[in-house]
Amino acid sequence: MRFIVHIDMDAFFAAVEQRDNPLYRGKPVVVGADPKGGTGRGVVAACSYEARKFGIHSAMPISFAFRRCPQAVYLRGNMKKYVRESHKIFKILESFTPDIEPISIDEGFLDISSSYHLFGTPVETCRKIKDTIKQKTGLTASIGMAPNKMTAKIASDLEKPDGFVIVSQEKMLHFLYPLPVEKLWGVGKRTLELLKKRGIKTIGDLACCDVNELRQLLGKNGVHVWKLANGIDPRDVDAVEMVKSIGHEHTFEKDALDVQAIEDTLMLLSEKISRRMRKKGYKGRTISLKIRFSDFKTFTRAVTLDYPTNFVEDLYKNALTKAKSFKLGKEPVRLIGIQVSKLEKEPQQPDLFQQNGSYSPKKEKLYTALDEIKDKYGEDAIKHRK
Repeated sequence: MRFIVHIDMDAFFAAVEQRDNPLYRGKPVVVGADPKGGTGRGVVAACSYEARKFGIHSAMPISFAFRRCPQAVYLRGNMKKYVRESHKIFKILESFTPDIEPISIDEGFLDISSSYHLFGTPVETCRKIKDTIKQKTGLTASIGMAPNKMTAKIASDLEKPDGFVIVSQEKMLHFLYPLPVEKLWGVGKRTLELLKKRGIKTIGDLACCDVNELRQLLGKNGVHVWKLANGIDPRDVDAVEMVKSIGHEHTFEKDALDVQAIEDTLMLLSEKISRRMRKKGYKGRTISLKIRFSDFKTFTRAVTLDYPTNFVEDLYKNALTKAKSFKLGKEPVRLIGIQVSKLEKEPQQPDLFQQNGSYSPKKEKLYTALDEIKDKYGEDAIKHRK
């Protein structure tokens, strides 16, 4: 018998701001880019539940949010503060179980199967987790507990904010079947369209389908979602590091047609990411470019290298190659970004016999020296040339 918990902090960034400033409480709060009276660029990073009543949601263009609720409190946010709060919360979770799988800065999975007896029953343990977070941070969390990860995540979302939903093994299918099929992991927009064309609208509809027909319709994903619909999800809670990718993006003040300006921005982003990766002790294999045009059409392109890297020239060269595939200069660019994933911790003793671009003693020493200069004299002390 497994007791898997999904915990999700409620409107995390906005909730922290409302906690720290009583004047914001009960008001719509939007954390993100400066709206500039409705002409601002960038997107909503998070918003309070009061703001959501106006149809505002994360990733929405900030100009759209302003049109829907100009009277909201708009804040640029303070990521350092949010990270500190996140560390406090995960430290609290560690006092209840060592089996924690962070999903993002404000959510994660816990397996309390082997530790709940220290705090009472599984339900009592969940209540203590919620109460402790509230007491020590002043923030509320929504919790779902179930026999598997998928059901626990669905449960945590049903009664937000400050939700608490428990799903037992005996009642799991009764819980799942009436829910919309898009609640399942793996059912995205395209999959949802295909399923609805077949009259499949609920998880129960999907569970009753012939698995071979679903395989023909959706490929391997058909078998995966069929298993989930039937409550079959044996995945363990994996205690992994929270950092899964490192990236930066930039929204232009005015849509950019100038190819030189776009390339210069890619270099600047590459420098920031390269430096952050070294500070955190990471190298990565997959370099992704994100580009958004003036009509808000957004594309991502990625390349996976044979070796891990955190060198500026590797990030820039590969991101630029992907950017050039869009014929820069013909359509105005609104946003551009780079992300590095498939991260690996840098070894303390690098393999001197590596026969690829992942290690160069001279380069490593050079970048270490450059980082030290920037630490002392600021980010603008040294700039890379393309």
